[in-house]
Order: sequence, then structure tokens, then C-alpha cells
Amino acid sequence: MTFPVSKMHKDSTLLALILALLIVIPNTLGVSRGQLRVGFYSKTCPNAESIIHKVVQKAVSNNPRNAAILLRLHFHDCFVEGCDGSILIRNDVDGELKAKGNLGVLGFNIIESAKAQLENICPGIVSCADIVALAARDAVSLVKGPFYDIPTGRKDGRLSKMSLAGRLPDVDDSISVLKSKFREKGLSDKDLVLLSGAHTIGVTACFFMRNRLYNFTTGGSSDPAINRRILPRLKAKCPINGDVNVRIPLDWSTQNVFDVQILRNIRDGNAVIASDARLYDDKNTKQILDSYISSAGSGTRPSFNADFAKAMVNMGNIGVKTGSKGEIRRLCNAVN
Repeated sequence: MTFPVSKMHKDSTLLALILALLIVIPNTLGVSRGQLRVGFYSKTCPNAESIIHKVVQKAVSNNPRNAAILLRLHFHDCFVEGCDGSILIRNDVDGELKAKGNLGVLGFNIIESAKAQLENICPGIVSCADIVALAARDAVSLVKGPFYDIPTGRKDGRLSKMSLAGRLPDVDDSISVLKSKFREKGLSDKDLVLLSGAHTIGVTACFFMRNRLYNFTTGGSSDPAINRRILPRLKAKCPINGDVNVRIPLDWSTQNVFDVQILRNIRDGNAVIASDARLYDDKNTKQILDSYISSAGSGTRPSFNADFAKAMVNMGNIGVKTGSKGEIRRLCNAVN
């Protein structure tokens, strides 16, 4: 029996398509297994996210400052070797935590507490890198910020070197340098503005204020971007020969509440650290910042919270390690 030419053509085309799918589908599945996804632990450790949330909730309840601490920890982890928990490694004399840019980074005990609980119920499953990312998300939500889905499935890195932390954003960077450092990580100018908005919570040390207050120019003057009304207050908190470890709020108005006030502070010259003020030195970052606090009707103004959540997800994707590129540490402070 013979088939008409048109039927044979259709059958051969269908057969070719099936064969192509048999070749492509396994490769596609292999790629998807190596990517982050929301609910990564839903089967292997279904209570993982709720356990982390409870640990963070207790920490923030005991000290609201822990919200900013966990948010900063996530940022500093991601900007060195990607979001791989490398900043948590403490058994190396020249680890990245020793870098100047990581001065004052805290929150390790909170991460380790969550890790210990997770190891008790599902050992070797949840990475420290994912705990850091989820803890930062939960910390933000607990101080009235947005709660957003976090894709998980990161592996922990095995390398932590101080020399690798040389490109961390610095409080005294110019706007062009800040933009460059963010772009190196695949982040946009909009991400720079939004992630700087994280300074709506938390404090900084006078150590990071000295240049801005007393040595901004060769003549030793202060940053002219500082509102003259707030300058005496800043200098009183951080006198030229005072204790550099004294902490001051990054947002004088609502330091323990996640809101858009920090952007108004920057616009009005009331930014505390220099890198925040620099957002107003560039036409594009200034325009982005103003869009969140403009007097336009609420229907046309973008949502700072919603866009901040997107920026956090973007940052959380920097240099992630999946598959065989990393490990699941038994302890967050040391490689296996």
C-alpha cells in the first residue's frame, strides 16, 4: 500500500518533529534544573521558608535594626562573587569579610540560627546563600516593606577572598563610579536608585561620614549637597575628633519603617551618606528618583515598593551558582 505524496510529507514532517523534540527536551530540562525558581524547596524541605521567616521575625522583634542588617548582608554578599553566601565564610584570614567595604556587616548569627534549624529537619538541602536572600526579603516585609517571591536554588560558593571585594560600591564613590559598578553586575541605573532606597531603614557609622563632613574638597569643607539646616546636626553627631563608631540613622524620620521617605531626603539635601546624595548628581538617576516622589497623580506614579522588590530579585540573581558549581554547606561559616 502506498500513501499519497502529501500524506507522506506530513508524516515525515511529524516524525522529524518528534525526533527533534526527543533531542531538545532532555537538554532543556537539564538547563531548567540548573536555574533558580520560586518554591525550589517545596518538596525537598517544604517548611524551609517558614522556618527562616520565624527566625527573622524573632530577630527583628528583638531589635528592629536587624531588618537593615540582614538587607545589607544580602547586598554585600551578592556584590562579591555573586549571591553565594561567600561573605559568611569565617575560617579564612583574608576572607572577603575583611575588606574595608564590608566593615560593620553583621547578621551572621541570625543566618546561622536558621541554618541550624534547617539542618535538623532537612540536612544538606537548603543553601546558606538562599537563607541570606530569603532572610533579607522577610526582614523588609517585617518593617512594612513589600513581601515578594524569591527564586531559590542557589548553591554556596567555596571561595572567599578579601582581594575580590575591591569593587564594592563605596559611600564616597562618584555617581559615574556607582553606575559603573552596578552595570558590571548587570544592574541598571533604576536598580541603583531603588537599591539605594534600602537606606530607608538602618543606621551608618560616623566612620563613613568623615570625608563628607570634613574633607569633601581639598580645602577641608563639607559636601555642598548637604542641606545647611541638617549639617550642624550631622557634625554634632559625628564631631571631627569624635568616636567613629557612633551610629546615626540613614533616614532621620522613619529609620525603622520601610518607606519612600529616603528619596525625599535625598531630593531635599537631607541624605546622610554621600553615595545617596550622588543620585541627584546625574540626570538619569535624578529623574528616576523624582518619579517616585513627584506630585503627579497616584495613578501615574510608579510604586516604589513594587519596583524595589523587582530590583531585589535582579540583585539576587547576580552570579548565582547552581548545579555542580557550588555546594550546600553544613555550616554557613565554613566550606565543607
